[in-house]
Amino acid sequence: MTAPAPKKLLNVLKGQREEIPPVWLMRQAGRYLPEYRALRAEKGGFLELAYDSDAAAEITLQPIRRFGFDGAILFSDILVIPHAMGQDLWFETGEGPRLAPRLADSRLDELTPAPQRLTPVFETVRKVRAGLPDTTTFLGFAGSPWTVATYMVHGQGSKDQSEARRMAHAEPARFAALIDEIVAATVDYLGRQIEAGVDAVQLFDSWAGSLSPAQFEKWVIAPNAEIVRRLKERHPDTPIIGFPKGAGGKLAAYAEGTGVDALGLDETVDPHWADRELPKALPVQGNLDPLALIAGGPDLESAVDNILSAFADRPHIFNLGHGILPDTPIEHVEKLLTLVRRD
Repeated sequence: MTAPAPKKLLNVLKGQREEIPPVWLMRQAGRYLPEYRALRAEKGGFLELAYDSDAAAEITLQPIRRFGFDGAILFSDILVIPHAMGQDLWFETGEGPRLAPRLADSRLDELTPAPQRLTPVFETVRKVRAGLPDTTTFLGFAGSPWTVATYMVHGQGSKDQSEARRMAHAEPARFAALIDEIVAATVDYLGRQIEAGVDAVQLFDSWAGSLSPAQFEKWVIAPNAEIVRRLKERHPDTPIIGFPKGAGGKLAAYAEGTGVDALGLDETVDPHWADRELPKALPVQGNLDPLALIAGGPDLESAVDNILSAFADRPHIFNLGHGILPDTPIEHVEKLLTLVRRD
């Protein structure tokens, strides 16, 4: 009987170092790809695509077909959780997502939960699972509670997350109740993604860098630790990646406090510092500057070499420090893969 093909990325998440690190890119399924833009022009807006399981599965698979990445990331959005919790969700052209009613002006218990809104996401997972190569690791994801809460409170993104920070300071019990509800919804959401076919999951905390150390401990580390604990009870063998963007010097505390299996690093983190300061056996993911990928040339080459040398002795997944940008040249992604894979 033939042994199953190895999933290099999944092996790294479980602590195995690969001589050639596996590669995937955050937002690899999206606007920099002409095939994505063509499908979006045909189907409509972002949310329409995310809730169309055939379209979302196709978008998830597009970068795998084109580049042969070692990981596929589910095409969806972190704000499907507040949508399922009862807020209205839509996307303003050129301005990003909107949620209503804003929880700065209304109460959580006034919302009518609509969990059925997530059903197409699980169907997408099943369809992608059926279409993926055996060697490709399938990644699901969700937003972390702090980041999701900032959108729910303010009704949209913001530069400093002041509305959520004000509520957290002035009404900590009210804010804690919101965080608890997001934790519960997220555990169920990720658990159902795993049951539908993903191999691992990532928690995106895009606004983690806006908090003081004490608030970071309370609203980033503690809720993510609870998600990890509950999810491990249900799915003990499924790796969890934590990505607290902007955490900087608090990364080691996050790794220890949350219990994640791997840690995503943004582009502001010195990879050599991270290798020294983080637990030696902890798998890391990252952390090329997306603008270096756009620039290409010698700057890209030196940045890739620096990251590879920093993490040469630990389990490492090569990735960007944040999402790939829409104006990224296809040929630069191809060059990146050549550099990492040493072709």
